[in-house]
Amino acid sequence: MATTKSGVFPCYENQFKVAAAGSTTVDTTIANCEEFSVSFDNGVEEWNAFEQEGWKSRLMTAKSVTISVKAKRTLGDAGNDLIAGLTYKNGRECEANFKWLFPDGSTVLFENAVISVTANGGGSSSSVAPLEFEVMSNGKPVYTPAA
Repeated sequence: MATTKSGVFPCYENQFKVAAAGSTTVDTTIANCEEFSVSFDNGVEEWNAFEQEGWKSRLMTAKSVTISVKAKRTLGDAGNDLIAGLTYKNGRECEANFKWLFPDGSTVLFENAVISVTANGGGSSSSVAPLEFEVMSNGKPVYTPAA
């Protein structure tokens, strides 16, 4: 029987993996990720039916997820190199399978996620080069609960 975690946890217990080029197995970690944020874009349809006496009715009709990641550029790391390699690509070449692993053991797989590299290198002479990117859902992700 699996142990279920409870309570608060440090953010580093979230992990991200990406599929290596030409692979569908999402098992390549991305080195030196240091910060991330998640935003959900929810499409809500609204209407005012007479029988609601002026009160709005609503229905959630669409969703998308964007994960923004700040990392350090790490030459020679397979995951970091894969993300950085998308910097100058366009179209379907910017898609990759991406998995978010939660501290409780559950996962979300984003198949054919759009990876948008927003920073690759740069900074002052004493800075460590950044690698920043956004992972945008492309269709419905696959959620797998913890075992």
